[in-house]
Amino acid sequence: MQRGLNFTLTSDLGDVDVLGEVVGGGGYDALIPFTEIVRAFGVECRILTLDRLIEVKRAAGRPKDFEAIAELEIIRDRGLKT
Repeated sequence: MQRGLNFTLTSDLGDVDVLGEVVGGGGYDALIPFTEIVRAFGVECRILTLDRLIEVKRAAGRPKDFEAIAELEIIRDRGLKT
């Protein structure tokens, strides 16, 4: 891809990351086994499982990911759904 694989789109509701490849996770086909389907706003969306999301955020190693990991681990440990 000439213009890259990953983009951040800005909306009135906040930023949305559109990722063609995930550090520590690979591309779409590699991540499919670690997803589940949820329905949001009338649309079915495929999302990473909580455990896999924590793993790829840890692999990315960005400060904002480490902050999110702490919150995601609390959600996971309390058995809450995102």
